[in-house]
Amino acid sequence: MSLFHPNAPHLATLQPNAAMPGGEVALHGERLGPLEGQLPTAQLGGTPAAVTLARTAQANIRVPEGAISGDITLHRNGDTSNPLPLRVAVSMAENLHPVANPAVDADGNVYATFSGPRGTAVPVSIFRIQRDFQLLPFVRDLLNATGLAFDRNGFLYASSRAEGAVYRISPDGSISTYAEGLGVATGLAFDRDGNLFVGDRSGTIFKIAPPSTEPGAPSSARLRTSEDETKVGSPADPARIFVYATLEPSIAAYHLAFNDQGTLFVTGPTTSSHQSIYAIDRDGNASIFFHGLGRAQGLAFDISGNLYVAASYQGHQGIVRITPSAEASLAVSGANLVGLAFLEDGCATLATRDSLYHIDLGIEGRPAYLISGIAAISNFPSCK
Repeated sequence: MSLFHPNAPHLATLQPNAAMPGGEVALHGERLGPLEGQLPTAQLGGTPAAVTLARTAQANIRVPEGAISGDITLHRNGDTSNPLPLRVAVSMAENLHPVANPAVDADGNVYATFSGPRGTAVPVSIFRIQRDFQLLPFVRDLLNATGLAFDRNGFLYASSRAEGAVYRISPDGSISTYAEGLGVATGLAFDRDGNLFVGDRSGTIFKIAPPSTEPGAPSSARLRTSEDETKVGSPADPARIFVYATLEPSIAAYHLAFNDQGTLFVTGPTTSSHQSIYAIDRDGNASIFFHGLGRAQGLAFDISGNLYVAASYQGHQGIVRITPSAEASLAVSGANLVGLAFLEDGCATLATRDSLYHIDLGIEGRPAYLISGIAAISNFPSCK
């Protein structure tokens, strides 16, 4: 027997089922429109939520600031709908300046940048957010830190778009130069063989082979030109740098992520409102995997091979899910997102232009790198 009045609104589906504060979600069902000239009202976990659109079969709801995950209900002329659960992101760290994905170490600490305007030094370049959400300075004096990625040994790598360099950072925060001469170095990603890929937003994807372990070998490398005595790949240049692929220049940054098959996926915002995600095979051949996103930025994969990208799609901003067969849908609603990283237990951290958020998505993410085909063991905190 139904507990609801036969004239009450009925909710069938919620799209998407996750949102940032300020994001909009669409309720689909029956009897959702105005009644006797009055709009319905909505609540999220008991907190009033604005109704921005109300039609017979659809009502759009804006998630209020300060809301937490809970049930959405629609109210009309004294009648209340059935509830539908909505996952809501909560603030994790503020006063940052991420321009790409956060990075996560094996202990569940999250790392994010304060990148700053190009050419401008900032007091702290990279922050570490501990599992209890405590924000701590981690790296200073790194100009315009942009992309972040961990290698299999727990070292953090950061690109500097101002210096065209990549730096290697030890777990205690010590910095050394890993590679130079990389143009406007932005996105970073490791493949399973330990090669580091760097996106130069002027149109190049570089591949940097691991440095030699021979005694006395230099620890850093730089892209060499025809004027150099030593060419790329010579014994004097152990961390060899290759031009892996060339793409259309980006107005902001390249963002990189590998899938399980070793294909490199790349986004790079342009002036177009219908941008592409590129797929680059192991031979460096680029093709368009998906077309039709607005300002596509940070990328991450789940264990089922679905790709998640911070972008807008069909007029809606947030995190877009794209299946291996290139079917797209909005997974998280929210504005100003630049990237994401998956945590354990189905959780994720979402990066906006100035903050990090934490959300339980119920999605198991793919580790950023694999060791001999086996995922690296981590101790991420549970978000349940």
